[in-house]
Amino acid sequence: MPTQRTLAAEFGVNMASIREAVKRLEQLRLVEVRHGDATRVLDWRQSGLEALAVLGTVDANVVRPLFESRRLVLTQVARLAAERRSEDQAEEISRIASSMAGAPDDESAQLIDWAFVSAVVEAADNLIFQLMANSVRKLYLAHAPRFVALIARRDELGPLYQDVAAAIRAGDPDATGTAMSNLTAAHEERMLEAL
Repeated sequence: MPTQRTLAAEFGVNMASIREAVKRLEQLRLVEVRHGDATRVLDWRQSGLEALAVLGTVDANVVRPLFESRRLVLTQVARLAAERRSEDQAEEISRIASSMAGAPDDESAQLIDWAFVSAVVEAADNLIFQLMANSVRKLYLAHAPRFVALIARRDELGPLYQDVAAAIRAGDPDATGTAMSNLTAAHEERMLEAL
């Protein structure tokens, strides 16, 4: 990477701004800063989920594995939720699922989708899944317009959310896994169609 002084001159900004930007890239594990030596650009695929936020584009090479991973993880999370949920959690998941079909706009639907996923993760009662969800939430909500296709055709999606909720309420992990797989596959399909 060019020196920080070169970057400051090229972009017409002060050194403090460049230092802060490079520090953030280092936190994302996108560059390696060696004091007294060159700053090296690292392979973004070796960093964390946060790197997705700086890609600047959402193409099939990112969407396909992102949503495949989402489907696999949420299917297992939902299975745990069916086994571990409390009655109050099952009721809350059902309430949220019922609200999807009537969401007045895309922004509301995305917030409902996130609330639904969060409630399922909470019911699964697994700290690591909760921490993963916290990381994803920051990316998802900060870049929500990139993912608006996820909730397209809500009239078709609404029953899929309700299927997951009903299976969780019934305490049936197999039916819940199948229902969540169907829902997340529909999300994946919508995202790929939008590319």
